[in-house]
Amino acid sequence: MKPISPARGETRVNIIEKTDEEILAIAAPLWRDLVKYSNEGKYGEFVRNFSNSLALAMNQVVAGHQFANSELARSLSEDVDALGIIRRGEHVTVLYRQRSTKKPGEWLGRLVLGYEDAQARIFGASIF
Repeated sequence: MKPISPARGETRVNIIEKTDEEILAIAAPLWRDLVKYSNEGKYGEFVRNFSNSLALAMNQVVAGHQFANSELARSLSEDVDALGIIRRGEHVTVLYRQRSTKKPGEWLGRLVLGYEDAQARIFGASIF
């Protein structure tokens, strides 16, 4: 699929052209919000920075069930480490070492970012 050309006078922003530091500065508050709203079980706030396509693909019932029934989803620690960045196409994947306040061990967090309507948006997020 060919990307849509920007309107006359607009500069098309591609997140992969940013430095690691710039990407991490964009990603950190987005990941922090995901952790916060996951812990609080606030689905509406959790998805507020999602791209339109990701928001449409999310099933509110399934996500609500996950918030209600997943100990991990409700006990994510603010103690997180950025592990690296992968660039591909018009998106970057930021990998995190995520911990829990209740479960021992570490998990891999994945945050996929890109631009939609000239704004940084979340195109994917998960914890393994």
